[in-house]
Amino acid sequence: MLLWLIRGAYIALIAGIALFAATLVIPQEGQPVGASVVLAPLSILALGGFVLFYDLREKQKQMTTISAVYFGMLLGLLLGFLFSMGLEPVFETAFGMPPPMLKLTRVMITVVCCYVTVSTLLQTKDEFRFIIPYVEFAKEVKGGRSLVLDTSVIIDGRVADVCDTRLIDTKLIVPRFVLQELQAIADSSDKLKRNRGRRGLDVLKRLQSNPKIELQMHDGNVAELRTGERIRVDERLVLLAKALNARVVTNDFNLNKIAQLQGVDVINLNELANAMKTVALPGEGMTVRIVKAGDQPGQGVGYLEDGTMVVVEAGRALIGQEVMIVVTSVLQTPAGRMIFGRPDQRTSGSHTPLPGGVGAVAGAPGDSRNSAADPTRTTEPGGKA
Repeated sequence: MLLWLIRGAYIALIAGIALFAATLVIPQEGQPVGASVVLAPLSILALGGFVLFYDLREKQKQMTTISAVYFGMLLGLLLGFLFSMGLEPVFETAFGMPPPMLKLTRVMITVVCCYVTVSTLLQTKDEFRFIIPYVEFAKEVKGGRSLVLDTSVIIDGRVADVCDTRLIDTKLIVPRFVLQELQAIADSSDKLKRNRGRRGLDVLKRLQSNPKIELQMHDGNVAELRTGERIRVDERLVLLAKALNARVVTNDFNLNKIAQLQGVDVINLNELANAMKTVALPGEGMTVRIVKAGDQPGQGVGYLEDGTMVVVEAGRALIGQEVMIVVTSVLQTPAGRMIFGRPDQRTSGSHTPLPGGVGAVAGAPGDSRNSAADPTRTTEPGGKA
């Protein structure tokens, strides 16, 4: 409300200035009416309207940009004044410039100094705090630190679903070099890569149109990345997150390790998905459809709805069927969770499953000493048991 009051006062002032300018150029009696009577107030109204339009259009302004322009203008005016004062006697005595030319030279020097200082500070606005070495403005943000998205997590797409649940209330940052990598993948000659790249761009568009989150495209212009060396995307991502005091969101196992070695916090969506999966305890029963055979004799392999692999001992003969199994053990690996079980062999009228501590039954039912009961000898979560 206060902002709109300020805008209303600004519009009233611009209108008053335009009317005052019109009264200044009104000719006296007997003089012809010139075009300046109309052009002067219209020019003032047009300039004021352009400033107001730009303010309404650019809703998300950065303090670093505004401060860089402001201090750049002040520094440019100061340098222009000092240079013109020092060079004016030289131009007057050496070149014999008349006073009008000296004034023009003074204005030119000041304009050049203002341009150079504003341009320099805009290009180094991320390090702008050196202007005021003991004062630093910090933006008050809700929630935790910002999240820097990796290419892999954007292509994966699950981050958009997580944002729809309102679980994330911090700013999401997409570096410019990550966007360029997505564009390169989308323009690849490989059909699979091209589809992955286009999916990533669609996910970015979905995140950008989500009103529940704040998505920012960052130029990645920090001091650590301006070394002149060719740095890989993963390393640039870690350096940017470290400079912004942000966290990295990724699915890449190697990037996870690199970030941890450099002291950058990482959120791995695969670990988050594994943490959200249903916990199965030994002795519990569940229904699973056995879809293929395992590597060990007699084993069958099935999958839950969330993709968790279930290895069923003595289940090869039951491929293609939905069977009730008893969980014998659960193995948690960095790649996911694996559940081991065996068919429920309860007698009719009994509701007590077989003890889970005996071990899984392998090829021959009832032989609990079979070596296939060891879960460490079974498959990794890729499909091979």
